[in-house]
Amino acid sequence: MPSSAPEPHVVEDCRGVLQLMSDGTVRRSAVPALPVDVPDDEDCGVEWKDVTWDRQHDLNARLYRPGHLGAANDARIPVVAYFHGGGFCIGSGRWPNYHAWCLRLCSELPAVVLSFDYRLAPEHRLPAAQEDGARAMAWLTRSAATDPWLADAADFARAFVAGDSAGGNIAHHVAAELGKGGGRRLAPAVRIRGALLLAPAFAGEARTRAELECPRDAFLTTEMFDRYARLALPDGADRDDPVLSPAGPRAPALEAVEMAPVLVVAGGRDVLRDRNKQYARRMKEEWGKEVEYVEIAGADHGFFQVDPWSERADEVVRVVRRFVVEHMDSE
Repeated sequence: MPSSAPEPHVVEDCRGVLQLMSDGTVRRSAVPALPVDVPDDEDCGVEWKDVTWDRQHDLNARLYRPGHLGAANDARIPVVAYFHGGGFCIGSGRWPNYHAWCLRLCSELPAVVLSFDYRLAPEHRLPAAQEDGARAMAWLTRSAATDPWLADAADFARAFVAGDSAGGNIAHHVAAELGKGGGRRLAPAVRIRGALLLAPAFAGEARTRAELECPRDAFLTTEMFDRYARLALPDGADRDDPVLSPAGPRAPALEAVEMAPVLVVAGGRDVLRDRNKQYARRMKEEWGKEVEYVEIAGADHGFFQVDPWSERADEVVRVVRRFVVEHMDSE
């Protein structure tokens, strides 16, 4: 007899790339959500390669270095460990938008950039992504001593942890976890000099003004961010959970945590801008951390990912470069 069970239907949809079905299954598309123009390798002067950094979970990293640097050059440059955005649910460092952005950072800072993938929700809910961030730093530490392709150009004593949106959240948790050990040195040759949080994905139960007034045509709307949160949070958790609200009402205090200086870059039109500002304020005023907050006027969430070659993206590169130069030799 024919089955009377209804066909599974879409319950949650994330930009058409991820769909959660009514029967609990997850469908993923291999097509990137944000196609952008990517320059030829020769035009940007960057060499890159892909590696598998975690075979157990089949997690990859894309490694970048300026093409003009090599073993004969003594001018070794800072290292940026980068985590992509995507609401903890979608994205990969191999997507064209993240690839283009890391090409820019590598070429224009300049820096050796390590762009890490991590486990995604809802198959792997938080704190899986943040745990992967910590494990990626352990992989970085091992590679600093064993990979000549990186060691030829990279000064691992000048390392920064970075990310955008969900990746910015991961970068915070990585920096805070490292600081709990009482220092920023991962190994004798590896030291974290700063954290670069670009429109970090922070949430909360009480609505902010930016969330209440978010334009319907925004790249990331309040409703969309709520959807990502539902898919990413641990079962039974709400948006005040410290995994999404590291400076919220239930967040553990960080006064005793020795964190490196933090740069927070927010968009003036971003639904997350108030969360970013609140985080920077509490980190600085209540917990005594060195935090710089920069807001890009009129910029929407993900603006430097939607168009990595825009004038506003140029501004982010300048801000990040200045911060890296100021702090790469700080104590």
